[in-house]
Amino acid sequence: MIDHITFGITDFDRSTAFYDAAFAPLGVRRLFDVPTEHTDGARVTGYGDERPWFWLAEQNATRGTLHVALTATSREAVDAFHAAALMAGGTDNGAPGLRPHYHPNYYGAFVLDPDGHNIEAVFHGG
Repeated sequence: MIDHITFGITDFDRSTAFYDAAFAPLGVRRLFDVPTEHTDGARVTGYGDERPWFWLAEQNATRGTLHVALTATSREAVDAFHAAALMAGGTDNGAPGLRPHYHPNYYGAFVLDPDGHNIEAVFHGG
């Protein structure tokens, strides 16, 4: 199951104005801004209803145009995803571990696929 998705954008203010307006009738709103110290200075914001699941991120030299996160059933599954992806030719983009700047139990791992897309497995449990 897809947990969340991030699109790379070139104009943060233009894109957020668009999505603020377009999503409002659907009950989807901006819920979270990632502190820039965790994003190499890029502005990143998350939209959703109860939790953010649609993200926008300024593109920069280290951030591509697409990020997809898949829901894992455990921390061990996140670890296994990361190991399998690296063995299959992926590139490490964030070892398995806690990401408390999202929430205290956010446990994720990131790899770049052969085309440079950022693929993540995430477990939200304790």
